[in-house]
Amino acid sequence: MLRLDDGRAADARLTGGKGAALARATAAELPVLPGFVVTTAGTAEVDRAGDVRRLGPDARQAFQQLVGPGSTPLVVRSSSTVEDQGEDSMAGRFESVVGVSGWEAFLDAVATVLDSREQAARGNASLDADHPIAVLVQPALEPRAGGVMLGVDPVTGRSDRIVVSAVSGGPDKLVSGETDGRRYVLDRSGAVQSVSDEPDGVDLSSRRLRDLAEIAARVELLFDGPQDVEWAVDRDDRLWLLQSRPVTTAVKGVPTGPVLGPGPVAETFPDPLDRLEEDLWVEPLRRALREAFGLTGMVAGQALDASPVAVSVGGRIAVDLSLFGQAGERPSLRERLDPRPKLRRIRAAWRVGRLRSALPGLAEDVIDRVDAELAAVTSLDVLTDRQLVALLKRAREALASVHAHEVLVGLLVDPESPRLTGTSVALRVLDHARHDGMADADIVAAHPVVLALTSPRIAAAPALPAAAEAPPWTPGDDTDRAAVVREALRLRVRWLQELGARAAWELGERLHRAGRLQQSEVVRHFSLEGLEMALRGRAAVWRRDEPARPRAGEALPARFRLTADGEVVAVRAEGDGDGGSGAGGGRGRGPVHSGDGDPPEGSVLVVRSLDPQLATQLPRLAGLVAETGSVLSHVAILAREAGVPTVVGLAGALERFGQGGVVEVDGTSGDVRVVDEAKGDA
Repeated sequence: MLRLDDGRAADARLTGGKGAALARATAAELPVLPGFVVTTAGTAEVDRAGDVRRLGPDARQAFQQLVGPGSTPLVVRSSSTVEDQGEDSMAGRFESVVGVSGWEAFLDAVATVLDSREQAARGNASLDADHPIAVLVQPALEPRAGGVMLGVDPVTGRSDRIVVSAVSGGPDKLVSGETDGRRYVLDRSGAVQSVSDEPDGVDLSSRRLRDLAEIAARVELLFDGPQDVEWAVDRDDRLWLLQSRPVTTAVKGVPTGPVLGPGPVAETFPDPLDRLEEDLWVEPLRRALREAFGLTGMVAGQALDASPVAVSVGGRIAVDLSLFGQAGERPSLRERLDPRPKLRRIRAAWRVGRLRSALPGLAEDVIDRVDAELAAVTSLDVLTDRQLVALLKRAREALASVHAHEVLVGLLVDPESPRLTGTSVALRVLDHARHDGMADADIVAAHPVVLALTSPRIAAAPALPAAAEAPPWTPGDDTDRAAVVREALRLRVRWLQELGARAAWELGERLHRAGRLQQSEVVRHFSLEGLEMALRGRAAVWRRDEPARPRAGEALPARFRLTADGEVVAVRAEGDGDGGSGAGGGRGRGPVHSGDGDPPEGSVLVVRSLDPQLATQLPRLAGLVAETGSVLSHVAILAREAGVPTVVGLAGALERFGQGGVVEVDGTSGDVRVVDEAKGDA
């Protein structure tokens, strides 16, 4: 046996993860209840004998000292060597026995904890049922309040936030998912940034919240990283640290800078781009946006200079939403009283008003010039390497001009006017051409409008959609001039992108034939400058073992900020509504399973509450949605660790999402979107 105040108890090989953490916290003078640990050596002796009564007299002595003359009830918990680790917390996998009174009841409780290893092993294929385990013993509190605290936002990964959930009584109702508790989001000083309004939670005073924030800071320093802390307040209003383990969510840091999002450019760049594609297409867009917003005066010059305008996150493109008025943030009182934004909007409206009559004509001149330049391009295979590079640079300049005019003309488009889009025209053309028996390559050559149906990519040829059904169209549908011109500009953007893609692919083919690239498509991973150097023989050829940016990956949140390390932290827009709470795990899609029996592989399980028995089903799920529960519950923690997109606290989920219907679960934003309704369900 080892008491928690014995220095040897800090060795997790002897006392397990939970006991060792509390021993270290005790030594650091944190508010930890007294107690002792039946060491791994002691439980190993019990295992060999097959009899829990093999616990020696030192165990009984420790028991009597802890119980004292008043027969204090105890709590007997597991402290496995695999618990509370940085990669896998094993949260809630082992049994705990509360309210233990008397020696015989204590022995039974120890046996219960040791027997729970077998159940935990069934839920984890990598866990041996006979792995080393210690048993932690402490007085059982009668808490007035309790809860869980994370030293980092468990969903966004923000390290400048502390999340506290509080319930009446002990934290067990919270970690089991039985209740949500009241959720406080604090800054590092303990000041409240937001608070939920769940009726089953308890109010915490500002002093208590500051005390919790201080404990969060101390355990983070002690254990060299943000911690997942269980805490309780006893009947004498004393705050106790019950457990501390590493936070298993990814710590992303502190988000700064503007609110970003893919929305305004989602149609232009629906797929992730590689390095050369960014150089050819994103830089012209960035320049165009700066010129357009600067010309209209819609954005203050200082703000425009400080803005990144457009960014790439793993090849996915997003823009500064504040430039488009889509940041969704509630302005501060100072911003609401500041007259300058209103004056800028008035000046911008005046400028655009003066340009209203001239802009469509100017844009049509740009369209004519681009068409003439495209028509003048000769066959790429007869151009020299230097001529192809020059063509790429000219296409970039033309793209900047067309993008800028597209943005400006878009300001004139009447949102209520009928829309004849390039995409709808392209669908009709593709449908008719295929009915006429034309091959896809011939369709692109004869009817380049069909490129509106493809996203830009450096490749041998664009991939047209396999099926194309022409949308209904009534002759005589009218659209205002600005809308028609903007669609024409969008088409020219796509054509210029395709010209650059074909020229870059031709250069990749030449490098491949010369033996300097193993595959033609590797050219996508060069920068434009790197490509020029490779063509001149001044750059190392691409090796097979060099990493290339993956084209796959999760889509970006609708709104987010970046940390200093480039990590994405999702943000909600003002007025987005409550809905569910994202508990992490990314994004997933699958058919809903909400009935009895095990959920099928790849399904989204929708449940009333987060039953701990769900832990064994997590590996087969594409998503998990619960009507109740907390992002800090054990099942939510395990789901995050398993990469299962999880949303909790989504009222009415069982009624909203019918069995068999397909839904998409976003564990970051807390959104659950119906993709395909269940047949026969409302």
